[in-house]
Amino acid sequence: MISIRNSSRLAVWALVLVLCITGCKSKKKAMEASRAAEKAKMEQEASARKQKEQEELKRKEAEEKAAREAEMKAREMKEKESGPKARLGQYFDAIASPGNVASANNSITEALALFASPETPVLIIISGSGAQKDYDRPTTIKAYLNYLKDQKKNINRIESLQVDPSGKVTEVELRKN
Repeated sequence: MISIRNSSRLAVWALVLVLCITGCKSKKKAMEASRAAEKAKMEQEASARKQKEQEELKRKEAEEKAAREAEMKAREMKEKESGPKARLGQYFDAIASPGNVASANNSITEALALFASPETPVLIIISGSGAQKDYDRPTTIKAYLNYLKDQKKNINRIESLQVDPSGKVTEVELRKN
């Protein structure tokens, strides 16, 4: 009877040992599976972070590009405002309301530098409807600038300018106000 008892105890201990061993193996497998799941999750998070960073970088590049384009447009507008038409308008005003004759003559000389020649035609529109325009007697830019100096008022506004490839004005069209 003792040997049966011993063998049954031995069998119980063997069973406990087998369960412990298999339990440890399944714990190892469970740990490995959880580590693999954690690693996959971390890789997914890293991938999502990279994608967010790339999207943020693209967004910033797009914003910078838009800012550069807006700056270019602003420069172009400024150049247009300070282009020949605006500069000529400023000269007309300076010549028509000078402090003295010397400053008017100086402004005339500076203004003439914008033109291809002192004989550049100046056409003054006195009336018009649609494409039909009626002009006053044509004059030259030199004569018109001296007229402004003598009259001391600028009653015409610049309608259009024709410019040659070198940037010099070849024709001025004014409209009576």
